[in-house]
Amino acid sequence: MPRLNVSPNSKPTCSPLWLFCVLLGLLSRHTHARVVLAVPKQLSLSPNMSTQQLSISWLGGAATTFDLMILRTELNETVFYDTVSATMNPVSGRHQWTWTSVEPLQCTSLSIQIRSRDGNATSKWSTTQIHPGNDLPSYEKFQMYPEEDIVPVGANATYCCILPENKLFGDIYYGNTVMNATRLSRRSYAVTIFHQKPSQRSGTNIFCRDNLKSDLTGSVVFVGYPPLLSDFVCETHDLNSAVCHWNDKRDTSLYGKRGTVYSLNKRYHLTFCTSAQWEGTWTLVAVNRLGQYSLTDSAEISHRVHPVAPINLSSVASAWNATVSWNWIYSSYSSLDLVCEVDLTSQWSKTNYTFSGVGLMSVVLLDLHPDEKYVVHVRCGAQQNFWKWGNWSKPFSFKTKTFAPDVPNVWIWMNRDKTGQIIWKPLTQRQSHGQITGFEVTLCNSEENCQNTENVSADTFAVPINFTQVANLSSDSKATATVIARNAAGLSQPASVAIPLHLTDAEPLAVSRIVYSNRGFPLFWQNNANATCGYVVEWHDASCVRDCPVEWIKVAAGITNALIESVNLQPGVRYNLSLYSCSSELLQRWQGYLQELVPSSSVPHLLASQQDSDILLTWGEIPLIRRRGFLLGYNIYSTNGSQLTLLADWMILEILASLGITALFLVVVTFICYKKRKCMVHIVEKPEWGSSKEVLVVIPEEDEDEDGQAMGDEPADTDDLASLRYYNQAVDERPIRPRFPDSSASSTSSLDSGRTDVTYTGIQTSGSSFLFQLNAQGSSEGNKHQADMSDSSEDGGGGYKPQMQPSAPSEDMGLASSAQPFLEPQAASMWGYKPQCSWNLDSPEEADEGASLAPSLGSPTSVASTQFLLTDGEECAEEKRLLSSSAATWFTNLLSSAKP
Repeated sequence: MPRLNVSPNSKPTCSPLWLFCVLLGLLSRHTHARVVLAVPKQLSLSPNMSTQQLSISWLGGAATTFDLMILRTELNETVFYDTVSATMNPVSGRHQWTWTSVEPLQCTSLSIQIRSRDGNATSKWSTTQIHPGNDLPSYEKFQMYPEEDIVPVGANATYCCILPENKLFGDIYYGNTVMNATRLSRRSYAVTIFHQKPSQRSGTNIFCRDNLKSDLTGSVVFVGYPPLLSDFVCETHDLNSAVCHWNDKRDTSLYGKRGTVYSLNKRYHLTFCTSAQWEGTWTLVAVNRLGQYSLTDSAEISHRVHPVAPINLSSVASAWNATVSWNWIYSSYSSLDLVCEVDLTSQWSKTNYTFSGVGLMSVVLLDLHPDEKYVVHVRCGAQQNFWKWGNWSKPFSFKTKTFAPDVPNVWIWMNRDKTGQIIWKPLTQRQSHGQITGFEVTLCNSEENCQNTENVSADTFAVPINFTQVANLSSDSKATATVIARNAAGLSQPASVAIPLHLTDAEPLAVSRIVYSNRGFPLFWQNNANATCGYVVEWHDASCVRDCPVEWIKVAAGITNALIESVNLQPGVRYNLSLYSCSSELLQRWQGYLQELVPSSSVPHLLASQQDSDILLTWGEIPLIRRRGFLLGYNIYSTNGSQLTLLADWMILEILASLGITALFLVVVTFICYKKRKCMVHIVEKPEWGSSKEVLVVIPEEDEDEDGQAMGDEPADTDDLASLRYYNQAVDERPIRPRFPDSSASSTSSLDSGRTDVTYTGIQTSGSSFLFQLNAQGSSEGNKHQADMSDSSEDGGGGYKPQMQPSAPSEDMGLASSAQPFLEPQAASMWGYKPQCSWNLDSPEEADEGASLAPSLGSPTSVASTQFLLTDGEECAEEKRLLSSSAATWFTNLLSSAKP
C-alpha cells in the first residue's frame, strides 16, 4: 500500500480522483433522500349491492402496487388485507380496483385504507374512507339482506340480519333449520348457507327473530340452474313459414320473471319461435339470472316438411272394402308428393296400410269383413326428402255391409241304437257376415233326391236322425245331410256330411291310450286311401254315451297327424278321441286324460267272506266318472280300528324272508358239497385203453395175504366189506367181466396201481346179483330194468348208486361160451358218473327187485383216494340243471303258499 508522508513543514496536496469520489457519494446520498412514495389520495367508493362488489379508485402517483386494508368499522375487525396491482387510467390518472364481499354490503359499515408499495418501501396509509352500512343508528328498522337472492345450485351464500335499536338478537332460520350466526356489528348478525339445493317454485324463506320472538324479518332465496337446451330444430307446415322447437335439457327451478327468456335471431319469445319466412339459419339464445345458452340450426325448406293432420274424414263402404277420404287445411299440399299411413282397427284385428301420391286425399281399403265396425286414423309425410310423419287425424269409424254366411262346419253323431244327430258348430261373428236368422237341414240320397228339409232357429245346432229310416230312402246305402245358414243378405253354401247306413253290431275298434302333452293330445295315424277328402277327429267325455256334446276338427287329405287342444278339456275327465274318414268311416280310437287325478270315491260294495282259513274279498267297479284316471290296481289294507296296514307290505316281507332262507340253504348245501368234494373211491388207471370214457365198476373185494395175493376161494359174507373200483382212464367199449375168486393175482395187481378203493358196509355178495347177461334180449330187459330202478329211486329207495357211461358189447371180447357177460344195470341206463347226494340204508325189498343187481350200497366207512373223482366237464351239467329246476319248483311252491 502506498505510504503518505506528512511533514509539518509541507503543504497539503489534494488528489483530483479522491475529490471526485467524495463528490459522487454526496450526490448519491442527496438523491436517495429525495425518492419518497406518494400517499394515495382522493379515495372514492362505488358499491354494487346486487353483485356485492365495491369499486375503489384513488390517485396514487407512479406506483403500481398498493396495500389495501378493509375493516368492519364498529368492531375494527379486518375483513381484507392484501397487496394488489392496479393500473393507472392515463386520462384521469386514477387507479381502480374492485373487491367482492362475502356478505351483503348493507350488513355493516366498512373502513378502507390504501398505501403505495415499491418493493419493501411503502408510503403512509391514506385517509380512511368509510362505506356506510345499514346498521347505522339512522336505520332503525328490522332488516334482512339480501332482500331477494338468486343463486346457482351448490353455491355458498351469506345472509345478514340487522336488529332494530334496543332489540336483542334471537335466531336466524333457513327454511325450517336454525343456523349458527356470526356478529358483524352491534346490531348486525350473519349466517352462511353451504352447497344450496334447488329451491321449490316459490323459493326458500330465510328469516330473523329477536330474542323475545316478538318481531321478525326475512327474505326469499331462489336456487336454480342456468339454461341448458337441446334438440333445436326448425321446420315448416305450410311450405312457407318456419316453426322452431327445442327442449330444455333440465329444469332451471326458476320461474316467472326469474325464468328463462329465449330469442330467435334476436327476436324474443317464451316457449317456441315462429318466422313468417323461411330464413335457412337460426340462432337460439336462452338467458336467465344465472347465465345463458345458445344453439344454431340451418336447413333447406324442402328437407323440413312436416305435414299437418288430415281433417274431415269420410267413407263409402261395401261388404268387403271401403273408400276413405279427407281434406287438407293448406292448398299448397295439392302439389306435394305425399306418403300416407292408414291405421285400421276392428274388434278382432289391427292393420296398417301405406299409400302414396301427389296431393293424396283418399285411399281404398281392401280385404275387410262384412258387417264389421272399423276405426281409421290417417297421417302423412313428404315422399321426397322425408322428414317426419305428420300428426294423426282424429279417429273416424265406419261399418261394412252384410253378406251371405260362410259354410257351416257340419258333423254327425251316432248312438249305438242306430240313432244320432246332425250337428254343426255355431258361426262366429266373422263367419256369420250379419245376424244369423236360421238354418236349413236337408236329407238327400245318392240320386240327389232331397226331402225332409227342416228349418231350425238361429240358436239350434243339432237335429236328431234315425239311420234306419234314412236307409229306407236310399237304394244303395248312401245318403248325405246338408246344412245351410241364413241371414238378411242370403243363404250360405250347403255343408254336407255322409250318413253311414251300413251300421252293424261288429266289435268296435281297439282303443289306444294317449298322453296329453304341454299343448294337447298328439295324434298320429296311417294314411288311408279311402280318405280322399280328408279326415275328421272328434272327441268327447267318455262317460257320455248318448247325444253327447262333441267337438271335432277337420284335417286335410294327406295329413296324418293332429294336435287336439280345447279350452273345454278338464282334468280328471276321460276323453274318447276318434278318427273318421270324410265318408264317416271309423278308422282309429284313443282315450286319454288332460290330467289324471286320484279317484273321487272308494270301491263300492266291498264284501268279505270266509272260505276255510282264507278270506275272500269282493267289490264293485268304480264308475268311470269317478275314476279320474286309468286304474292301475288296488291296494288292500287291514285295520285294527285305529290304523290301516297295507297287506302288500306283509307279502313283500314274506317273499324277502323266503328268498333269504333259500339263499341260506343253498349256501349251506354248497359248503357241505365243497367239503365233500373228494369222493371215497380208488381210481384205477389203464393207460392202454384208448377211449376217453370213465367207468365205475362194482367188484367184490378179495382177501389178500400178507404178500398181497388174493384169496378168492374163500366164501364171501354179507357183512364183509366190498369195494368199488373207479377207472380214471376210459374203459373198453366191451362188457366188463367181474373178478371172480379164481382170478389170477397178476390181473389184480395190474390194476391196483391206479385204482381208488371205496369200502362199503352191508354189500350182499351173491355173485348172480351183480351180473346180468348182455344179449339182444338181455339188452331190452336191461332197459326195462333201468326204468324200474328209476321208479324205485324216485320212491326214495336205494342207497349210493354209482353210475357209468353206457357201452355196447364188443365182438372181440373173447369170452367163453359158458361165461355170460355181465354189466351193472345202472351203467347201462345212465350217462357218465353221477355222484349221489343222499345216502340210505339197504332194504331187503331193493335186493329182490332185480335179478341182475342183488346188492345195495350203503354208507361209506373208509376212504383211500389218490385223485379227484368229480370232473369239471359236461358230466355235471345235467346234475346242476336238475338241482336248479328243483330249487325253482320249491321256491314257486313257497310263494304260492304265501298268497292270502
